[in-house]
Amino acid sequence: MNRRHIYASLYLLGLLIVLVGLGAPALAAPNLQLTPFPTPTPGPDGRIVYFVQEGDTLLRISLISGITVDELRGLNNLTGDNIVVGQELLLGLGGPSQPSPSPGPSPTVTPPLPTPSPQPGLANLCVILYDDINGDSIRQEEEPFIPGGAISVNNRSGSVAETVQTPSGLEPYCFEELPEGEFSISVAIPEGYNPTTVTNYAMRLNAGDETFLDFGAQANTETIAEAPTPTGSGRSPILGIIGGLFLLAGAGLAFFASRLMRSK
Repeated sequence: MNRRHIYASLYLLGLLIVLVGLGAPALAAPNLQLTPFPTPTPGPDGRIVYFVQEGDTLLRISLISGITVDELRGLNNLTGDNIVVGQELLLGLGGPSQPSPSPGPSPTVTPPLPTPSPQPGLANLCVILYDDINGDSIRQEEEPFIPGGAISVNNRSGSVAETVQTPSGLEPYCFEELPEGEFSISVAIPEGYNPTTVTNYAMRLNAGDETFLDFGAQANTETIAEAPTPTGSGRSPILGIIGGLFLLAGAGLAFFASRLMRSK
C-alpha cells in the first residue's frame, strides 16, 4: 500500500470519528419529552374516548393517559398492538359532561286522607261459676252452678263494663254481641266458698267467637257443717240386715228345740 492510500484511509477514519462524536449525544440521550395530553372530557354517555394521532403507539398512549397497555387492550378488545390514525380508543368511564339541571321547587306533600276504621265485629262470651265438689278444678256435669256470686266483664277501650250476679241451675250467663278486642273477666266468689281456679282472666275476643269460661269454687268447712242433715228414719241399712239375721237364727233355734222336745 502506497503513502497516498494510507493518508486517504486516515482521513476517512477521522471523518467517521467526527461524525460519531457529533451524533453520540442524540444516541445517548434520546428526546423522552411526551406530547402534552389534554384531559379528555367524558361524552354524554360517560365514555372517555381518545382518537389515535400520527406516530401514536399503545405504549405512548399508555404513558400519556396514565393507564396500562393491558388496560387499553382490555377496554378496546385488542389482541395486538396495531392501531391506526383516527381510531377511537376507550380510555375509561366517567360522569356525563351534560350540566346538571337546576333543582326546581320541592313539591308540596299532600297529607294522606284518614283511612276509615272498619266496624268491629261481634262476639259472645258465656261464663260459669260452678261448685267444684271434688276440688279438681275441672267441672263435671253433676257439679251445679253457685248462685250469689258476681261476674264482671270489661274491655280495654272502656266501651264495655258489665257486672251481673251468677245464676243457679245449669245454664251459663252469656254476654252477647260484645265488640271484638281485649277483655278482662273476673268473678266474685260468694261467702262460704273458696276458689279452686283463677278468679281473673284476660283474653281477646274476635269477631264471630263464642267463648265459654268456667270458674270454680268449693264450699269451706263452715258451709259444709251448716248444711242440713238429710231427713229419714235414722236406721242404718247394715243394722237392719244384722237384725234380720239374728231373727232368722233365733227362729231356727226355736224350731230345732221344738223338734227335740217332740222326739222325747
